Amino acid sequence: MKTTVSTAPLHVVTPRGSHTSAPEVLQAMLALSQSPAANLLDRGLLDLVRLRASQINRCAFCIDMHHRDAKANGETDERLVLLPAWAEVSCYTPRERAAFRWTEALTRLGDHGVSDEIFAEARAHFSEKELFHLTLAIVVINGWNRFNVAFHIQPGAAA
Repeated sequence: MKTTVSTAPLHVVTPRGSHTSAPEVLQAMLALSQSPAANLLDRGLLDLVRLRASQINRCAFCIDMHHRDAKANGETDERLVLLPAWAEVSCYTPRERAAFRWTEALTRLGDHGVSDEIFAEARAHFSEKELFHLTLAIVVINGWNRFNVAFHIQPGAAA
């Protein structure tokens, strides 16, 4: 059996900008990131929600950062590795699963919005106030993802 190796050049991603190019935008995003959600919702849950949205959006900078944050806050390798397949495994709590479904619905909003079933599941596990805070956390991470993906911000780049 003959094995062939591609000789096509590798695609090199070149950064298109820096967070520091527009300090007022960076400050606005940082201010929005300082929401009180961290005081109302479990830090571990927020780490996983941010990581899941970043995986969906393919934001390398945020995947790297939120994976590291989750590990630093005690998350297990198993749960981090399985996060893209959260619906297929039993290592997440019903509350986490509701948060992931809410995260995916808001991140992939599409033409149909968020279904009544997904809303009902989220409300079964989160108070109205908690759900607003969770939603803000999802809005913020999606905003960061869009900046980082658009400008090819690389993992490890200073924010």
